[in-house]
Amino acid sequence: MMKELVVNAEEHETRVALLENGTIAELFIERGDDTNITGNIYKGRIQRVLPGMQAAFVDIGLTQAAFLYVDDILDDSASELTEMLEQDNDTGTVQNSGSDTDDDDIIMNKEPEISSRWGHPSPSKYSIEELVSENQEILVQIAKSPIGTKGPRVTTHISLPGRFMVIMPTVDHIGISRRITGEAERERLKNLLAAVREDNFGYIFRTAAEGIEEEQLKKEINFLTRTWEDIRKKSKTASAPHLIYRDLIVTFRAVRDLLTDEYDKLIIDSEKGYKEVKDFIAKFMPDLNVTVELYSGAEPIFDVYNIEGDIARALKKKVWLKSGGYIIIDQTEALVAIDVNTGRYVGKHNFEETILKTNLEAVKEIAYQIRLRNIGGIIIIDFIDMKKNHHKEKVMVQLSEALKKDKSQTNVLPLSELGLVQMTRKRVRRNLSRTLCEPCFYCGGDGMLLSGQSICHKIYRDVLSEARDMMGNSFTVKVHPDIAQLFHGEEKYLIESLEKKIMRSVAIYPDPRYHLEEYHIFET
Repeated sequence: MMKELVVNAEEHETRVALLENGTIAELFIERGDDTNITGNIYKGRIQRVLPGMQAAFVDIGLTQAAFLYVDDILDDSASELTEMLEQDNDTGTVQNSGSDTDDDDIIMNKEPEISSRWGHPSPSKYSIEELVSENQEILVQIAKSPIGTKGPRVTTHISLPGRFMVIMPTVDHIGISRRITGEAERERLKNLLAAVREDNFGYIFRTAAEGIEEEQLKKEINFLTRTWEDIRKKSKTASAPHLIYRDLIVTFRAVRDLLTDEYDKLIIDSEKGYKEVKDFIAKFMPDLNVTVELYSGAEPIFDVYNIEGDIARALKKKVWLKSGGYIIIDQTEALVAIDVNTGRYVGKHNFEETILKTNLEAVKEIAYQIRLRNIGGIIIIDFIDMKKNHHKEKVMVQLSEALKKDKSQTNVLPLSELGLVQMTRKRVRRNLSRTLCEPCFYCGGDGMLLSGQSICHKIYRDVLSEARDMMGNSFTVKVHPDIAQLFHGEEKYLIESLEKKIMRSVAIYPDPRYHLEEYHIFET
């Protein structure tokens, strides 16, 4: 399989697309706001303790308070931050150094899932009141970014991911990615770590660690240990709430967590970003055998790779299948429902074969769309009803196979008598529609619109693209009044940046007759 990372790095927005055989498989977007802060570490203050929920709200300096569950607190939590940092996590410790670990337990924007994976009892042996109190200062890491009206979820079990491994200063545990299947290699890694380990930190070998040499391992451990020491020192003097540690920007996270020797290349359209990626790889991943290219073409990079169209289709409810059937993806607050329909497909033989073919084709598209849209939580799939048991088994086997490409943890239940499949997928960050869209005020929330910010960025890209072929001295863009207000206010920097790039003036005019997403670009 040919794999590529395509990076569109603008001054105010970075988009990273993972391509598999030329088709976008995953998309990561970063705009410098608080929508994706997973992995960041804060010194927070307990705002409120909720005994009925066995949880607490933590002020970490964001608009929304963070949610801290009892099982995500160090068992021997002390009242003073410095004592808490120095104590071992006795009851949460897992001594089985040969345990399996899901591939890349902490990869880009993935939750560590300490509460279940590290052997905490459920329910907890402690009550929330025994562990924390109001106004107590506490060091926490973002496990889940804010999603919708929900604030971020945090944990005191700190995890620091590197290229080859993840260290967990609060847990004494050794794990190895399940994708490293060779017993000899797994044993070699455990012995290698035992030879260089100088503390009782927890360690997880990631998939990229297969074949790692002792010197590489030492360098990574030393780097991550120094990072942890810096975090400790900073946390002792900082006043809560305070950001102590910020995870890498999305481009570097993609390089660290996704880029391996099995990838063909990374291509980026920013000269500054290109140099930074080259420097990052030379410093932290010098053995990586991957081509890094600077894209300098006139056409936008996402257009060259046909990514913009795929993103637009990933925001639609209806997805057509090649046979003429289709699936409907309906996202609600509590769950996502996916409905399979034969549509225009009438088959060539009998009705049962038509249904089977439609369901099998839908399986591949569903797995693809779930991953691309980053759909998480509870997912209900309504397949077309099948009468034959071997047809049902074939569909379920294909679904399991299709989901293997997805690094996010999934759990699929058997097909029910009603033809429904219930599954869950780990939800850590916003899905694609929540990232790019906002509830539609035209239809009372029944549909979705691109957010004002997304429209502004889209206009920015379109003007940038059209400026190549237009010879006028300036541009006029007619937009909905709300978009004009954004351009004259919060998003003013986009126009300033645009004018510098194209060396022509850009004027924004409001037109109340326009739909929110409607705009027209004129050459003047």
